[in-house]
Amino acid sequence: MAKFYITTTLPYVNAAPHIGFALEIVQADIIARYRKLVGDEVIFNTGTDEHGIKIYRKALEEKKDPQEYVDEYAKKFASLKEVLNLSYTNFIRTTDEHHKKAVEAFWEKCFEAGDIYKKLYPVKYCVGCELEKTASELDGDGRCLIHPHLEIETIEEENYFFRWSKYQNELLKLYETRPDFVVPETRLHEIKNFVARGLEDFSISRRKEKMPWGIAVPGDPEHVMYVWFDALVNYISTLGWPEDEKTFNDFWPGVQLAGKDNLRQQSAMWQAMLMSAGLPISKQILIHGFITSGGEKMSKSLGNVIDPVELVEKYGTDALRYFLARHIHPHEDSDFTIERFEDAYNGNLANGLGNFAARVMQLAQTYLPESVRVEEEKFPVTYSEALDNYDYESAINYIFQRIGAADLKITETEPFKLVKTDPEKGKKIISELVGELYLVVRLLNPFMPETSEKIKKAVAENKKPETLFQRIER
Repeated sequence: MAKFYITTTLPYVNAAPHIGFALEIVQADIIARYRKLVGDEVIFNTGTDEHGIKIYRKALEEKKDPQEYVDEYAKKFASLKEVLNLSYTNFIRTTDEHHKKAVEAFWEKCFEAGDIYKKLYPVKYCVGCELEKTASELDGDGRCLIHPHLEIETIEEENYFFRWSKYQNELLKLYETRPDFVVPETRLHEIKNFVARGLEDFSISRRKEKMPWGIAVPGDPEHVMYVWFDALVNYISTLGWPEDEKTFNDFWPGVQLAGKDNLRQQSAMWQAMLMSAGLPISKQILIHGFITSGGEKMSKSLGNVIDPVELVEKYGTDALRYFLARHIHPHEDSDFTIERFEDAYNGNLANGLGNFAARVMQLAQTYLPESVRVEEEKFPVTYSEALDNYDYESAINYIFQRIGAADLKITETEPFKLVKTDPEKGKKIISELVGELYLVVRLLNPFMPETSEKIKKAVAENKKPETLFQRIER
C-alpha cells in the first residue's frame, strides 16, 4: 500500500473561516479521498496557526488571554470537518506542546548548520502578511500590495536571522530540475524569478518584551520565534518528527496546498529551511488563486465576505463542494456570486445529476425485479489522469459529460417504451443505465461524498432516491 501525505496551510485564527480557505481544504479533501479510493494509505493534515503579532494584538483588543482567544477560534476551524464533510486525519495547532518541541529541535538543526545568526537591522514590515517587505513589494504610497489598508511598520532591533541567501543557487537548481515542483507553471516562473533576483536573509525572531506570544528561542528566553519559522514546521511535526522516525520517513515528503499569497513561504522559505535542517524537501506545492465577490476582493468594509457555513446551511455541503471543484478555477482567481452559484445548482445538480439519478432509478424500480449487480472496475483513464495531476475541474467535467451522454441514451432509446414491446432489450438498457449511474457516483465520491452514498444506497435497494437537490425558485 502506497503512502500519501497532503496538507493545507494553517489559517490564522484571527477571523472566522472564509470561502477562500474552504476552497483550499475542499481541494485537499478531494485529493485525499481519491487517493484512499485507489488504495493509498493517506495522512491529510490541516489545523490552525496560533502565534504571531496579529493574534497577540487581536487578543488584547478583545481583552482576552491569547491562549483563551486561540482556543475559541481553533474550535471554529475544527468545526469545518462536519460542515464541509472533510476526511482529514490530523488537526494540528501550533500551540500544541509537541509542535513547540519539534520547532525547537528544527531551530537547533538550522543553528548547527550555521544558518542562524543575530544582527541589528531596520525593516519595513507588514503586520497583515507577517512578512518583511522590499521596496518592489510596496505600492506608490509605501503600502503592502496585499494589505493596502494597513500601515507599513518600520522596525529596528536585534533579531535572529536565517541565512536564506546561502540557498539561492540550490533553490534555483530545484526549480530547474523539478519543473512540476510548483503548480501551476506560472507560479513556478514567478518564484524562480523572485529567487533569481537575489535573496536577503530574513528575520526569524522578535524580542519577547514586544511580542511575547510565540515559541521561545532555544537558549535565549529574551526572543520568541518569528511566526513563519514556527508555523511552517507543522508540516513535519504533525507526522511526529523528530521522535517518530517511521511515520515521518513513510509519509514525508508530502503535497502542500496554498494560496498565491503563500507562494514565497511555501516554495522558497520552507524549502531552504528544510535544506538547512538536512531534511528532504516537499514533494509538490499546489497554488490556488483568490475567490473574489462580484469582481471585487472580499472585505468586511464592502460587505461582500462569503461565509461557507451560511452557504452550507442554505444549500447543503455537497452543493458547495461541487461549485468549488467545478466552477472555481483550480489555480487562478475566480468570482463567486450567489446568482452564479444558484444557476449552477439548478442547472447541474437539480436538473442534471439529481434528475438523472431519479430517472434511472425510477426505471429500475418499475421494471427490474431486483437490484443490478455492479462491478467496481478501475477508474477511467481520463478521470484518473486529471486527479493524478490535481485537475479537479477536468475530472468533474468528465463526470458530467458521462451524465449528459447517459441522459441522451434515455432520450434516444426510450427504455420506458421499449420494455413494453421488447422486455428483454428494454431491461438490458435499464440495467446498463444503472451501471452507468453507479460508475458516475463512484467518480463523484471525492467531490460529493454524501450524495454519492445516497445514490449508491438507492442502487443497492433498487429504488428511486428521495429528491437530492430541491430546485431553487427565484
